Amino acid sequence: MATLSVKPGQRFTLLDWHTNSHLISADAERQRSASHQVRQEARALRNEINNQAKWDEHDNQTRLAERISSVNRWKETLDKSLADIDAEIDALAKVKEAAERALQAKNLPLDVSIECLTLRESRRAIDVVRDPVEEELQKEVKVIDKAKRELQQRVNEAFQQLCLLQEARQQLSSDHRRKMEALEIDRMCLSLSVNSPNISFKVNPTRVPDGSTALDEWEQNSRCNKERAEAEMKASTELREATVLAIAQTNNELEAQRVATEFALRKRIRDLESACDELKWQEQNTLEEIAEMEEDIRHLEEDLRRKMQDLKVAHTRLETRTCRPTMELCWDQAQNGLTAAVHQLEGTIRALRQKLAEAWDALDALYRQLHRIQTDSGYKASSLVLDNKCMDSRRKLVVPAEKLVPEVNTFNRTANHALSPPNTGQLDLA
Repeated sequence: MATLSVKPGQRFTLLDWHTNSHLISADAERQRSASHQVRQEARALRNEINNQAKWDEHDNQTRLAERISSVNRWKETLDKSLADIDAEIDALAKVKEAAERALQAKNLPLDVSIECLTLRESRRAIDVVRDPVEEELQKEVKVIDKAKRELQQRVNEAFQQLCLLQEARQQLSSDHRRKMEALEIDRMCLSLSVNSPNISFKVNPTRVPDGSTALDEWEQNSRCNKERAEAEMKASTELREATVLAIAQTNNELEAQRVATEFALRKRIRDLESACDELKWQEQNTLEEIAEMEEDIRHLEEDLRRKMQDLKVAHTRLETRTCRPTMELCWDQAQNGLTAAVHQLEGTIRALRQKLAEAWDALDALYRQLHRIQTDSGYKASSLVLDNKCMDSRRKLVVPAEKLVPEVNTFNRTANHALSPPNTGQLDLA
């Protein structure tokens, strides 16, 4: 007969079975509720995180854009400052070159003045005088030396100011270059997104890099660079105006002195010409007087010779009449007449000899005076030649100087600018 097999183990009651079913259902409900709560919290967190990320991204984009705009404004300010300082450097370099040209141009007047003084040292005797021409020439040398010292000082100041401008420009250029690099970096950061390539995690990205500066320091640095450039440009503008004024003043002073010197020289030449004409007139009159005196001396000598002959005749007659015999040797009228004639002739001869001696002395004096006149005339003629040579030499001073400033300045920037010289008020005193 067959038997029923019974599975070994514990047997649960129906109540246990129902209880277990309720427990499973309750646990399922509880787990689903917990899961739903987690899902709702997760969705809320996702929404909050996404919204926060979007706003953070928007804020960061805005901040980057504002930073780019701020840096760009400073870059544009530095662009303008660089353009202004470049223009100022060019202008100052041209004025410096103009001052150097004016300084170089003073060498010719100085050489001419020294040449004139040297030429006039060849004057001789009484013509070696300290006349107005010499005083004006020495004054001209002093004026030129003073002008050269002033222009050299302006050139030195311009060179120093150019160095300061170049240093300020270098700072502006460095700041401008750094801002260009910062703009490029920030623009690249602004263009990044989650879809951009080459994005990755970095090691400690929130660290503060060495050398970081505060925003105020950054702005203060750019402002200081700009203000220094403006200060140097202002100083350069004042120096340019002072240099141009110095060039004009030195040119005017030198031109006025040139006019005064040449006026004195022309006046001296006229005085020498008048003196030469006077000496020629005196020489001609003296020669005429010498000729007349020589003619009168010849007449005096002839008269003296005739009176000597007459005296010989009277002496011979008196001596011959002493041979009259005895009573015939009387003191008659003829004897009285002959004796009176002898005395008269002797007096006449003495007077003629005295006058002849005076005439010879006067002739000698005339010859000495003629020699003196001719010597002095030679001195005057030599002085006149020297002063005319001075005038010929000074004609080089009225040649107009080159007006165009060289196109290439000290810092190898090129620009076509002409610097017109100031009105020197030249006077032509003929």
